[in-house]
Amino acid sequence: MTEKKTIKSNDICEIKCIHHDIVSVVQNKLPAPGTLDRLSDFFKLFGDSTRVSILWALSESEMCVCDLCALLRMKQPAVSHQLKNLKQSRIVKNRRDGKVIYYSLDDDHIRKLLESGIDHIKGN
Repeated sequence: MTEKKTIKSNDICEIKCIHHDIVSVVQNKLPAPGTLDRLSDFFKLFGDSTRVSILWALSESEMCVCDLCALLRMKQPAVSHQLKNLKQSRIVKNRRDGKVIYYSLDDDHIRKLLESGIDHIKGN
């Protein structure tokens, strides 16, 4: 038997009307579809707890893969794979110091996104 979902009356308009002036203003401010696709892909990178853990760690300090593995109790291939994805997306960068490669956030925007996310879930 198929169950019918009921829509609460306070969730939808009681009449159908389009506010053309509002729609026009918002439509003119919408980014291009390709830009929205890239933004969606960007936010998908924050949809994995391992990647978010790596980003949070890097928001605190520059770290090498070995440091991240020890901190997150993960194997090196798994951490390296995530770092590769984050680097390709220009969210993290690296630098070599002798035989060690250190990773850090690409810019302060990522730190601000993490902080905003924490503020949001804490209700601040």
